[in-house]
Amino acid sequence: MNKAEMVAEEKKYRAESDLRTMIEAEKIKKDKSRYSAAMKCHAEQMKALAAIKGGKGAMKPSDKKETY
Repeated sequence: MNKAEMVAEEKKYRAESDLRTMIEAEKIKKDKSRYSAAMKCHAEQMKALAAIKGGKGAMKPSDKKETY
């Protein structure tokens, strides 16, 4: 397999992986308990990040606008 074929194969794999990720994200959004748990985890990680940064610049889940 030459370099161009390897690059094309990598792009295909990445696109397929991204699609699987997007499908899983939609499943999580529809499952209230999974979504709630994920958002709780997000809030905890943002709080930890804020502590590291000294409370400056940390983003809350409600601050992020979803774009598709």
